[in-house]
Amino acid sequence: MTATAAPPQAPAATEPPVHKASVRKRLVPYWLLLPGILWLLVFFVLPMVYQASTSVQTGSLEEGFEVTWHFRTYWDAFTEYLPQFLRSLLYAGTATALCLLLGYPLAYLIAFKAGRWRNLLLVLVIAPFFTSFLIRTLAWKTILADGGPVVAALNSVGFLDVTSWLGMTEGDRVLATPLAVVCGLTYNFLPFMILPLYSSLERIDTRLHEAAGDLYARPATVFRKVTFPLSMPGVVSGTLLTFIPASGDYVNAELLGSTDTRMIGNVIQSQYLRILDYPTAAALSFILMAIVLIMVTVYIRRAGTEDLV
Repeated sequence: MTATAAPPQAPAATEPPVHKASVRKRLVPYWLLLPGILWLLVFFVLPMVYQASTSVQTGSLEEGFEVTWHFRTYWDAFTEYLPQFLRSLLYAGTATALCLLLGYPLAYLIAFKAGRWRNLLLVLVIAPFFTSFLIRTLAWKTILADGGPVVAALNSVGFLDVTSWLGMTEGDRVLATPLAVVCGLTYNFLPFMILPLYSSLERIDTRLHEAAGDLYARPATVFRKVTFPLSMPGVVSGTLLTFIPASGDYVNAELLGSTDTRMIGNVIQSQYLRILDYPTAAALSFILMAIVLIMVTVYIRRAGTEDLV
């Protein structure tokens, strides 16, 4: 009996080869992200690590600084400069509230009522950016000068009497007072409030307003029930873009204020450039960052919106 040959087996199925072109196509987004990641690493992460190491050093500029893990610097810096921290948060919060009160009506006007003047008004909003931050702040020294027309007008209507009672001004003087610092902060950061608000309002479908009107809702009700809730992403973005830089600002307090209106930014600048106490300056910077981060996190959770403009 002869053995029969086994039937030929079908070749095992093999996976199609991965084309190099498809691999390169999948890697394109990562290559595009690489410059931004490197930028953040070099100019954000590395300086943060260096400042963190500086904050736990001891020594002096003459003898040199050495990492000794002296975390006591944080507590000493916080307790010693607590008034400046509170003052910075108060000024920044007041300026943010004023920016919202002033910026929301203007953003609403540009978004819904400006018509063919919309682009011109937007240019006027960003026009302050065409000049230096320093020049814009120095201009307020002229605007709020003693005996000037602005101070005279405020004094004539009794406004300075109220602000003096609140501790914002001193008599008939506005310069070198908390009011001057808040005015400078409000003016310089107002565009950061208006632009996100406009972007959020401009995306609202006007048919929603018409539908609310068809349901006999009054204009105030339409604003409270429709417009404002839908503009919350702009409100949150604008307040963050205003409060965060304002809390660490030192230019306005330096040029428009006095020693009694110094903010924490002025203290950090002085520690770095005058006193040359680098560990304390670094510790103050991290404390301010931690405080602002906690406040921002709580604020975003309370605002109840994740759709930021």
